[in-house]
Amino acid sequence: MQYHNDSRSAAPADLMESAAAPSRGSMTTARISELERKTTQSGKANAGRWLLEFERQEALRPDPLTGWNGSGDTNTQVRLKFPTKEAAIAYCEKHGLEHHIVPATPVRLKLQAYADNFR
Repeated sequence: MQYHNDSRSAAPADLMESAAAPSRGSMTTARISELERKTTQSGKANAGRWLLEFERQEALRPDPLTGWNGSGDTNTQVRLKFPTKEAAIAYCEKHGLEHHIVPATPVRLKLQAYADNFR
Protein backbone atom coordinates (compact mmCIF):
# COMPACT_ATOMS: atom_id res chain seq x y z
CA MET A 1 0.00 0.00 0.00
CA GLN A 2 1.38 3.38 -0.96
CA TYR A 3 0.68 6.64 0.77
CA HIS A 4 0.80 9.80 -1.22
CA ASN A 5 2.31 12.87 0.36
CA ASP A 6 -0.29 15.58 0.42
CA SER A 7 0.82 19.19 0.80
CA ARG A 8 -1.61 19.53 3.72
CA SER A 9 -0.10 16.67 5.72
CA ALA A 10 2.85 17.34 7.99
CA ALA A 11 5.78 15.08 8.69
CA PRO A 12 6.16 13.82 12.28
CA ALA A 13 9.28 15.94 12.76
CA ASP A 14 7.33 19.07 11.80
CA LEU A 15 4.61 18.19 14.29
CA MET A 16 7.14 17.72 17.07
CA GLU A 17 8.68 21.15 16.42
CA SER A 18 5.33 22.92 16.40
CA ALA A 19 4.03 21.23 19.55
CA ALA A 20 3.89 23.62 22.47
CA ALA A 21 6.47 22.61 25.04
CA PRO A 22 6.32 23.99 28.56
CA SER A 23 8.87 26.71 29.06
CA ARG A 24 11.48 26.15 31.72
CA GLY A 25 11.15 29.74 32.94
CA SER A 26 7.54 29.35 34.11
CA MET A 27 7.35 27.67 37.49
CA THR A 28 4.19 26.59 39.17
CA THR A 29 3.23 29.00 41.92
CA ALA A 30 1.46 27.78 45.03
CA ARG A 31 -0.75 29.82 47.33
CA ILE A 32 -0.64 28.88 51.04
CA SER A 33 -3.49 30.13 53.21
CA GLU A 34 -4.96 29.31 56.58
CA LEU A 35 -8.29 27.49 56.45
CA GLU A 36 -11.05 29.68 57.75
CA ARG A 37 -13.67 28.21 59.99
CA LYS A 38 -17.22 28.07 58.74
CA THR A 39 -19.61 30.68 60.05
CA THR A 40 -21.75 27.96 61.61
CA GLN A 41 -18.84 26.68 63.69
CA SER A 42 -18.25 28.16 67.09
CA GLY A 43 -15.46 25.83 68.21
CA LYS A 44 -11.79 25.93 67.34
CA ALA A 45 -11.16 22.21 66.77
CA ASN A 46 -9.82 22.53 63.19
CA ALA A 47 -8.20 25.94 63.64
CA GLY A 48 -4.61 26.33 62.47
CA ARG A 49 -4.87 24.06 59.41
CA TRP A 50 -3.30 25.30 56.19
CA LEU A 51 -4.33 24.91 52.56
CA LEU A 52 -2.05 24.80 49.51
CA GLU A 53 -3.62 25.66 46.15
CA PHE A 54 -1.95 26.20 42.78
CA GLU A 55 -2.29 29.45 40.87
CA ARG A 56 -3.84 29.35 37.41
CA GLN A 57 -1.24 29.12 34.61
CA GLU A 58 -3.64 29.41 31.65
CA ALA A 59 -6.48 31.83 31.08
CA LEU A 60 -10.05 30.53 31.07
CA ARG A 61 -11.62 30.34 27.65
CA PRO A 62 -15.19 29.51 26.63
CA ASP A 63 -15.85 26.11 25.08
CA PRO A 64 -17.22 26.60 21.56
CA LEU A 65 -19.86 23.88 21.93
CA THR A 66 -21.24 24.43 25.42
CA GLY A 67 -20.07 27.96 26.21
CA TRP A 68 -18.71 26.85 29.59
CA ASN A 69 -15.40 28.32 30.74
CA GLY A 70 -12.44 25.98 31.04
CA SER A 71 -8.74 25.54 30.42
CA GLY A 72 -6.16 22.81 30.11
CA ASP A 73 -4.66 23.69 33.49
CA THR A 74 -5.71 20.97 35.94
CA ASN A 75 -3.42 22.06 38.79
CA THR A 76 -6.10 24.45 40.05
CA GLN A 77 -8.19 21.41 41.03
CA VAL A 78 -5.55 20.21 43.50
CA ARG A 79 -6.01 21.28 47.13
CA LEU A 80 -3.60 19.96 49.75
CA LYS A 81 -4.19 20.42 53.48
CA PHE A 82 -1.38 20.62 56.03
CA PRO A 83 -1.42 20.72 59.85
CA THR A 84 1.05 23.62 60.02
CA LYS A 85 2.31 26.45 57.83
CA GLU A 86 5.85 25.10 58.11
CA ALA A 87 4.74 21.73 56.68
CA ALA A 88 3.19 23.45 53.66
CA ILE A 89 6.34 25.53 53.08
CA ALA A 90 8.52 22.42 53.42
CA TYR A 91 6.38 20.65 50.80
CA CYS A 92 6.86 23.56 48.36
CA GLU A 93 10.61 23.66 48.92
CA LYS A 94 10.94 19.89 48.55
CA HIS A 95 9.13 19.90 45.20
CA GLY A 96 10.70 23.14 43.90
CA LEU A 97 7.51 25.20 43.89
CA GLU A 98 7.40 28.96 44.20
CA HIS A 99 4.98 29.92 46.94
CA HIS A 100 3.45 32.89 48.69
CA ILE A 101 1.51 33.02 51.92
CA VAL A 102 -1.89 34.69 52.10
CA PRO A 103 -2.47 35.99 55.62
CA ALA A 104 -5.74 35.04 57.27
CA THR A 105 -8.28 37.74 57.91
CA PRO A 106 -8.45 38.62 61.61
CA VAL A 107 -11.50 37.32 63.43
CA ARG A 108 -13.41 40.06 65.15
CA LEU A 109 -15.81 39.03 67.86
CA LYS A 110 -18.80 41.24 68.37
CA LEU A 111 -19.66 40.79 72.01
CA GLN A 112 -23.18 41.83 72.66
CA ALA A 113 -25.58 41.23 75.51
CA TYR A 114 -29.15 40.17 74.83
CA ALA A 115 -30.37 43.24 76.72
CA ASP A 116 -28.72 45.47 74.09
CA ASN A 117 -31.48 44.45 71.64
CA PHE A 118 -34.01 46.44 73.69
CA ARG A 119 -32.15 49.74 74.14
